[in-house]
Amino acid sequence: MKSLTPSVTPFVNPAMIKRYAEDTPERVPGFTDLHRMVLILLSERASENANVLVLGAGGGLELKAFAEARPDWSFVGVDPSRPMIDLALDVLGPLGSRVQWVNGYVDDAPSGLFDGATCLLTLHFLSVEERLHVLQALRLRLKPDAPLVVAHHGRVPAGNAELWLARSIAFAAGTMPESEQVAASVSEMAKSLTLLSADEEEAILREAGFCDPAMFYAGLSFRGWVAYAGDV
Repeated sequence: MKSLTPSVTPFVNPAMIKRYAEDTPERVPGFTDLHRMVLILLSERASENANVLVLGAGGGLELKAFAEARPDWSFVGVDPSRPMIDLALDVLGPLGSRVQWVNGYVDDAPSGLFDGATCLLTLHFLSVEERLHVLQALRLRLKPDAPLVVAHHGRVPAGNAELWLARSIAFAAGTMPESEQVAASVSEMAKSLTLLSADEEEAILREAGFCDPAMFYAGLSFRGWVAYAGDV
């Protein structure tokens, strides 16, 4: 869960960074299978020797899954947090030789045309305006018809977001926490995250220049979307 634009503070807490690789798979429903689904969606259109842009790549968990499954692919990983990139290098080990790292934001990513892109567990940190900018910048860096795969917290179903956030909090805790703790966490998340409905998710992807957006993953308050780069 990493930041993408200068208005969002990158991961700098040493304790949080140390726990990230261990904690994240336990906090996101179907985390490992999410990566497998993303690989299927990318592989449908990304050719052999594809170059894939991974935005918010610090921590290295998705990159490790992708690199292990597709030894013919190369990657550009973008993240604003140097400590999170260092963590990713540890997680990747020898696989890291296939990753070009950019310590920065989406606008710092190479302008060459990529065969696919991902942005996982990040966009909910951005305002609608920031998210649109990020999606537009990703579109400019993709070949026509190339897939973009994103996953993050959403507002589901409409008007009942707090209940689903509470369920995600309980899942992440691994137990049923006290109701007061859940209420406090829900309030904090609701204030800090931008939660969009399914219609809003599809609309912002289309506005950014993507076609045929479709939801492929749902896990409590998390939702995953795939869309394809339209003509610029």
